[in-house]
Amino acid sequence: MYNCQMTDQAYIEETRRMLESLLPAERIRTVDQDYIRGLLKRRNPRAHKGCFGHALLYAGSHGMAGAAVLSARACLRSGVGLLTVCTPPVNNDIIQISVPEAMVLQTDEMYAYSDLSRYSAVGAGPGLGKGESQTAILDKLLKSISCPMVLDADALNIISQNCHMLDYIPSGSVITPHPGELARLTEKTDDFARMTSNAIGLACRKGLTLVVKGAPTVTVLPDRKAYINTTGNAGMATGGSGDVLTGIVLALLAQGYSAEDSAIIAVYLHGLAGDMAAASLSQTAMTSADIISYLPKVWLNIEKV
Repeated sequence: MYNCQMTDQAYIEETRRMLESLLPAERIRTVDQDYIRGLLKRRNPRAHKGCFGHALLYAGSHGMAGAAVLSARACLRSGVGLLTVCTPPVNNDIIQISVPEAMVLQTDEMYAYSDLSRYSAVGAGPGLGKGESQTAILDKLLKSISCPMVLDADALNIISQNCHMLDYIPSGSVITPHPGELARLTEKTDDFARMTSNAIGLACRKGLTLVVKGAPTVTVLPDRKAYINTTGNAGMATGGSGDVLTGIVLALLAQGYSAEDSAIIAVYLHGLAGDMAAASLSQTAMTSADIISYLPKVWLNIEKV
């Protein structure tokens, strides 16, 4: 059984001690492969693509199409049935060529199109930009949909500048901030315990599942539970890695996994793919695209009984 865990055990133990200063010990869990296997659903052999959800990914801007490509590819490698990428017209050809399995919805069409009921989950943020048009479309999405969302990167930065948007995030959604994005949503601090306490407070107040990306990554649930991830390595500290995670979470949400399970599973598998990539390519040389390339091996490994 392949179970490469390259996250330093000392960091995991230190994180647990920190969390125990904030939460009862029984509300803290360290995630391992057996736990993840227990969360996964078996695919019905009679299933068709409609059984695995239709995801909408709002991503990319001029010069940032790569973020949309990475997130879309990761989503498609994580079991989603259908994927539509909402992106500016300038990115249309890039997406169509780079991710032929995905459909493309141009941003001006999305803004004029009010019926979003076809989508089972929505992701927003990778490479998005923070201009007026992006803000208007994100505002429309938040106010128009009831399906779960995963929000990352510039979607979180836009929300931090328009705090009323927090109230429109649908229940059962996931946000995946790195420390800088979390600081913009709560307060700036270099103290990890304070940062985590802020994350717990935000998750509880807004009913969100919150992934605090780091070494190790901690997933905080609205009911004041915390899950410490045990996979991942420093080679994943590279541009685009978070976009990949967003795509995996989006695929799981679209397939009907709860926000909590989507986040916990995605973080573990994302880290495990990064560990496999680092073991083969080195932490120094690996890229975020390499994480995606190892996702099939991760799924093969994790689905073995």
